[in-house]
Amino acid sequence: MKVQRILPTEEAADLLGLVREIAAAELAPRVAEFEAGHEFPREIVRTLGKAGLLSLPYPEEYGGGGQPYEVYLQALEEIAYHWFGVAEAVNVHNLACFGTASYGTPAQREELLPDMLSGELLGAYCLSEAEAGSDAASLATRAVREDEGYRITGTKAWVTHAGHADFYNVFSRTGGPGARGLSCLVVPGGTPGMVVHEPERKLGVWSNPTAQVGFEGVRVPAGRLIGREGKGFLIAMGALDCGRLGIAACAVGIAQAAADYAVRYAKERRQFGQRIVDFQGVGFLLADMATQIAAARALTLAAARLKDAGLPYSLEAAKAKLFATDMAMKVTTDAVQVLGGAGYVSDHPVERWMREAKLLQIVEGTNQIQRLVISQGLD
Repeated sequence: MKVQRILPTEEAADLLGLVREIAAAELAPRVAEFEAGHEFPREIVRTLGKAGLLSLPYPEEYGGGGQPYEVYLQALEEIAYHWFGVAEAVNVHNLACFGTASYGTPAQREELLPDMLSGELLGAYCLSEAEAGSDAASLATRAVREDEGYRITGTKAWVTHAGHADFYNVFSRTGGPGARGLSCLVVPGGTPGMVVHEPERKLGVWSNPTAQVGFEGVRVPAGRLIGREGKGFLIAMGALDCGRLGIAACAVGIAQAAADYAVRYAKERRQFGQRIVDFQGVGFLLADMATQIAAARALTLAAARLKDAGLPYSLEAAKAKLFATDMAMKVTTDAVQVLGGAGYVSDHPVERWMREAKLLQIVEGTNQIQRLVISQGLD
């Protein structure tokens, strides 16, 4: 990937160089093996944690990297370029740390964040349910106050890292109906009463499991409530704004990988006595791919810079997620087309990138929801 980047500091440039080195050495050679085996690369993710790459946008005082979001997103793009399943793990882990870092008490931050941010502990984010996907305010999982804590009952759907996570952010109903009745609890993995269901049989991203997680009277101490009761929806939406930028960066990484592969193939493949890249039909297709990727990267980083400046960025995050993921779906589909029949078989990775791009149009709020958010925010 040859991308000209404007970075805020020399430290950031060195950091991205480290990310590229680790991704090329540790991720790229192993992605096919783990994807084919439907195996979660826990030790590889732990290696990223030891290198400080699971906590880049969080405060240094708690073990984070203290990096601006624009730097974190470019690091995430580099990881997704080599292995989206691992980039997804990084993004989800950052979502799982968001509530404690942003809304936790000083005591909670002191107790929980160092282990979360070190990478030794891996987080999961439990918001969606079978009957509460886009409509998160209608979730039914309930946390009842009793004795010195809460008892959680319900089932969460589409949980990334299910069965592998060390802690789970569980959004539960502690009050009445609607958004104001929701709260966020951090539940340690393996707590009695937690039941991890069989992994979903997904179209792609086989190296990162997704499953339902049941909570059958799971008890957690009151000190694991993040923020106060009724703040859960606010925490969830704040995390999703961050997560949408992460998904946009992953989309750019996947699209760039597919475009680079298609360009290399088009320069090597010859038909009718010439390289296929020299046919306008192919060359113009590749030109459009490169332009759309550049536009998505610029839109994503513009939203991140608003966040870094402390300015409102929710609408820009929705625009970035919408545009970048739709772009990734088109670019990866076009990359398959450039390869022709070769693009449709697993000998080449473009079919994997196409399957992964489809997921990005769905997670962190479907693109239909992004359009709703954007349209309702227009002045």
